[in-house]
Amino acid sequence: MDIFRLRRSIHSYLSLNDDKQANSEIVSTITSGTQFKGTNLWILVCAILIASLGLNMNSTAVIIGAMLISPLMGPIMGIGLGIGIGDSDLIRSSLKNLFVATLFSLLASALYFLLSPINDARSELLARTQPTIYDVMIAFFGGFAGIIATGSKSKGNILPGVAIATALMPPLCTAGYGLATLQWKFFYGALYLFSINAVYIGLATWLGTKILHLPKVSADGDGSENVGRYSRGWTIALLVLFIIPSIVTTTGIVRQNMQEARVSAYIHGEFDNLGDTHLISYEYLQTDSTSVIQVNLLGLPLDAHKVDILAARMGTYGLSDNISLKVVQGGLESPEVDAATLSSNIMKNVVEYYNETIGRLQQENDSLRSLVEKLKETNKK
Repeated sequence: MDIFRLRRSIHSYLSLNDDKQANSEIVSTITSGTQFKGTNLWILVCAILIASLGLNMNSTAVIIGAMLISPLMGPIMGIGLGIGIGDSDLIRSSLKNLFVATLFSLLASALYFLLSPINDARSELLARTQPTIYDVMIAFFGGFAGIIATGSKSKGNILPGVAIATALMPPLCTAGYGLATLQWKFFYGALYLFSINAVYIGLATWLGTKILHLPKVSADGDGSENVGRYSRGWTIALLVLFIIPSIVTTTGIVRQNMQEARVSAYIHGEFDNLGDTHLISYEYLQTDSTSVIQVNLLGLPLDAHKVDILAARMGTYGLSDNISLKVVQGGLESPEVDAATLSSNIMKNVVEYYNETIGRLQQENDSLRSLVEKLKETNKK
């Protein structure tokens, strides 16, 4: 008896029926968001330009603002809904509108980056080119939250959060950057991330239609069932196609993180207690053919014998024999450094750092001054 009471209690907490909208309202809400004409298309272009500015400036806050106003989730959820209720017209319409939205997004972002004087690949751009299994999970759970919120009478602030979490805008902007600068690794990597987001948001929406018990559309004979079966086949193929490369990428990232953890353990285990010789920084440098741990030290220089002993200790931390150790003491690679040379190199590094900082600040100041002058001239007109 207690088990049945517990099951009823759990069901009452998890049930969606009490707060669920009418089925027709859910379908109408999603369907209305699939169209990309007039207002929706202009809003999308503005959001794309804002996101491109954020990526160009490496500003996370600006990118989040762009995602909040983006209407890109509409046609993706429309595809998932169409598959779930067997509506072939909705599937075709949503696919067409998703293509239009993607095309305008790529053109707008590519045009921006063609005109922008800053063409460096910032960290926010680079982050949109290597999709992993974690991106798949984010897209799926974000899409699932979106369909559940759409089916609820009290949506609250869920949908803006879903728009931020699923991050549909930045990959398209990064693809536009790759197109504008002819850097195809950006273009293909970012488009792949966008495709992952779209496919798994659509999957989550389709599953949401089952949980919300949305009825199939009326059709002659078993038409809707045929649409559903055909669409499910394509959906499964896309799921497999898109998830395999992300798993491969994730495996590589996990291995890289494990290797970096071993390097960190080695560095702090061997270089943190060297007496009058102090660890300043270290880098793990990898290329296709070589791997080097570069350690930067200050203080009493280590002799060549001590450096050899430290290099031999790598194996005890699980690091392979093909990794070499490069010790930089006082700005020089040789372990034999006298105090005067050490002091001279420290001062040289400090002066170079401050000169670079002053030069960068001067450039920013000149740019701001130029902008103020242009604004003044505009106001006079």
